[in-house]
Amino acid sequence: MQYLILFITGIAAGLLSGMFGVGGGVIIVPALVFFFGMSQQSASATSLMALLLPVGLLGVYEYYHAGKISTEHIWFGLVIALGLFAGAFFGARLAIELSSDLLRRMFAVFLVVVAIRLWY
Repeated sequence: MQYLILFITGIAAGLLSGMFGVGGGVIIVPALVFFFGMSQQSASATSLMALLLPVGLLGVYEYYHAGKISTEHIWFGLVIALGLFAGAFFGARLAIELSSDLLRRMFAVFLVVVAIRLWY
């Protein structure tokens, strides 16, 4: 069940990444903190693991070297990466079909919802 939640987190991050260019900090990190009780540092490091090839290799190395991320977190990041791969494809396809104005408004609503959730 835990891996299913991780994969769904990756799908959501991928969809939003494909649609709005966001994912790691806005979706993955809060999901790992809220659903898995990770510390902010472990969640950030795990998110970097998921985004490893494009952006995170050196960051993951530093977190791992400092003991802030475990082998389990690395596996979590890899499962999320699988979801990101598929989700980004479908999110981009969806975004192409939407008008620029609608996409911009959807992104604004999304950011407000995330901000409210983080505040409370």
